[in-house]
Amino acid sequence: MKKILLRLLIIFLFANKLFPQIEAKMIAKNFDTPIYIKNYPGYINRLLVVEQGGIIKIIEKNTVLDIPFLDISDRTHQPVYPGDEMGMLGLAFDPNFETNKYFYVNYVDEDDFTIISRFIVQNKLGNADSEEVLIKLKQPYMNHNGGFIEFGFDGYLYISVGDGGSAGDPENRAQDLSNLFGTILRIDVNKDKGYQIPKDNPFINDNKIKKEIWHYGLRNVWRFSFDRATGDMYIGDVGQNNWEEINFQASDSKGGLNFGWNILEGTHCYPDDNQGCLKDNTVLPLFEYPNDANYFKTLLGWKQSNMQGCSITGGYVYRGNNMPDLFGRYFFGDYCTGKIWSLKNDNGDIDLKDHTEELLESMDNKEFYLSSFGEDEKGELYIINYSGQIYSITK
Repeated sequence: MKKILLRLLIIFLFANKLFPQIEAKMIAKNFDTPIYIKNYPGYINRLLVVEQGGIIKIIEKNTVLDIPFLDISDRTHQPVYPGDEMGMLGLAFDPNFETNKYFYVNYVDEDDFTIISRFIVQNKLGNADSEEVLIKLKQPYMNHNGGFIEFGFDGYLYISVGDGGSAGDPENRAQDLSNLFGTILRIDVNKDKGYQIPKDNPFINDNKIKKEIWHYGLRNVWRFSFDRATGDMYIGDVGQNNWEEINFQASDSKGGLNFGWNILEGTHCYPDDNQGCLKDNTVLPLFEYPNDANYFKTLLGWKQSNMQGCSITGGYVYRGNNMPDLFGRYFFGDYCTGKIWSLKNDNGDIDLKDHTEELLESMDNKEFYLSSFGEDEKGELYIINYSGQIYSITK
């Protein structure tokens, strides 16, 4: 009997060594529709929280400062309601921020245009009057605006643009390379004014195609990220009816990948009765999970914790120091159910770990709607509850 108990103890300890208990530690609260968190370059323990209504607030040493980093609520789409896809959606800092003080914002304005703008920091705060509009794109519908922006290892700015909205991409925009919808764009903002097309963009020599396009066949990317160790790109793309997906791009990719929407939803033909769809020129997801929750029930506040989800929230590959046993695992989750997973990709073999129970147990607020992940200067991870709280993920 003692030998059996000893063996069970060894198994238990070994399992916890592989995946140690982690928790969500609240660092700040009382935000209004927080949608992204990012470190302030050049500072330790200073984070910026994007509120969808058009304000970026500062957290310094777990305290929310009274003066915001930026307030452009006078020009963003108002009002913002739960589940809305308008307003301010993305924030990125120039790789040369220490010298040029440039940062970039993605927002939807009062006239329903997606705006990509550059601003300048003065006296440690963003100057709202310094705005230079780089891209202005009229949204045909009220949803699927994408909205994320980030710089790659190559110094170029990557921008996610949704398929334009409505159900099923009715105008087939995501497969139409003559428009910018349903894509990830790649542009060069290294000049003082405007932007240029990188000379190695995949469609640079085709005048019938929008040259800004890097990848296409995407429905509504809700967060992509670059692995800070490898440069690989992970793309969380929200599904239509049945599947949520993570797409993958290796760091040496030349771009031009077609991730399949609206021919495919995940690895499956779309719509369901279109079983003869052609997959030959598409790149299948690295991972998919079933869309089995109800988005409208989520908006009404109904708990659906027994479901997998209905709206993926892409995250980051963990490269911090506080959780060494989780180093190199890609964290992602679902907005509707609050589930949080991590995966490890070993040449296509996926090792999946569900962290939901341990993280939600440590939260004060059990009503958790995962609007975004974030990453600080050390590679430590954060999660945002759309209801207003910011948490760090820690041991």
